Amino acid sequence: MANPGFPTFDQIKIFLAVVDTGSFAGAGRRLNRAVSVISYGIANLEAQLGVRLFDREGTKKPVLTVEGRAVLAEARAIGEGVDGLRAKVKGLLEGLEAEVNLAVDVMLPAPRLGTILRTFRTEFPTVSLRLHVEALGSVTAMVLDQTAAIGISGPVAAGIEGVECIGAGALPMVPVASPDHPLARMERIPPGAGRDHIQLVLTDRSRFTEGRDFSVMSPRTWRLADLGAKHSLLREGIGWGNMPLSLIEADLATGALVRLHMPDHPGGMYRFAGVWRRDLPPGPAASWLLQQFVEAGAADRDMPGLGEI
Repeated sequence: MANPGFPTFDQIKIFLAVVDTGSFAGAGRRLNRAVSVISYGIANLEAQLGVRLFDREGTKKPVLTVEGRAVLAEARAIGEGVDGLRAKVKGLLEGLEAEVNLAVDVMLPAPRLGTILRTFRTEFPTVSLRLHVEALGSVTAMVLDQTAAIGISGPVAAGIEGVECIGAGALPMVPVASPDHPLARMERIPPGAGRDHIQLVLTDRSRFTEGRDFSVMSPRTWRLADLGAKHSLLREGIGWGNMPLSLIEADLATGALVRLHMPDHPGGMYRFAGVWRRDLPPGPAASWLLQQFVEAGAADRDMPGLGEI
């Protein structure tokens, strides 16, 4: 029974480049090598493994064989592992960051953010910090674009290629309106009633939320990119919408806002995740920040009766 040989990392890198670019020429441009070198590297890899990775007959574009598709997942894991190793060592060699760029979701409770950043100032007095407060997919977009080294994102970060995530707590979101809003004046809100009124919806312009809605029930929407503006418009009675319970507890206590008990839209848990680029793991100060958000979020508890946002 034949045993496969030991491919080099360079051969694996060439294989992944061909898959990602869709051609030997594209891989050559990405790796700044001649097409003949790419072809030779693939041939050597196939010889080492003892299987044919690409079907190159009858088409100009290399197509993965069944064996090639099976090998691809393992090759990606190796590639990502080596990238992570190099990035980790790079961080160790460079030492403590001079500055940390942090992007946080606008839903993150302000007291939690303030407490963590106050402690950060004490722990890392020589490290400057740039804070970006964004909505929905914009946090992850800033991390991927390297505008921010780390982010505390909402649930849209899950499953985005190139990003690592770690859970960092959750908060309940509940539907509310001003006390003079028609929905608030109903003794019992029937199913579907929210569709007859303007719903105020938080939105952003990131590529990760394009064409997607989160907890949108009404076809009549006003879309806002600022949570503070949404809060103000809700208090003015312009529409109804979901808000973080922690942000509006004082409004509920004074009667400035009323929680809407909608049978088909009770609200949901909005989950946070610490995010960073897989190939650029955070340095010491940024890692400390991430850990603080994770530990603070560990105390969060789901509210009974609420699903997911």
